[in-house]
Amino acid sequence: MKKTKKQIETLAKKIKLLILDVDGVLTDGSIILDNEGNELKSFHVRDGHGIKMLINAGIHVAIITGRHSKVVERRAQELGITEVFQKCHDKRDAYKQLVEKFSLSDSEIAYIGDDIVDISLLKRSGFSVAVADADDEVKADAMMITRNRGGRGAVREVCDFLLKAKGLWQEIIDEYSKT
Repeated sequence: MKKTKKQIETLAKKIKLLILDVDGVLTDGSIILDNEGNELKSFHVRDGHGIKMLINAGIHVAIITGRHSKVVERRAQELGITEVFQKCHDKRDAYKQLVEKFSLSDSEIAYIGDDIVDISLLKRSGFSVAVADADDEVKADAMMITRNRGGRGAVREVCDFLLKAKGLWQEIIDEYSKT
């Protein structure tokens, strides 16, 4: 049974950790390889700002991805994300480490995914999100489906939603509105 917006907001209020997949969530899923073997990815600047706002509000952010890429390390460092798990073939192991490290329950964790490898964490987390262009199987297990596609503002949409649900949004707007 799908949850109402009010029920989803209630779940979002509890979130203390947001876990992100990379390819298809923080990026549009494209992987560009150059002739020197470098991997390139494109990240949306507003997604990054949303992540920074969450971190500044005291909400932890982590990355769990199946691939390994130096560019992901760099982007995480730029954004202040210290919990980065790459080359995770079973994302449940990294999830468990995060639960233990931060002493959290599943109900305090949000997860954003796009592909079938994300289903187990979507089912386990207290607030599950699929990006707009996620696989149908992933959308079926998500409490929220973003309007924006992966790598095109979906993460920012979720960050804003979490901040609003927690009653922190107006304070952020007021800070940016100072003249």
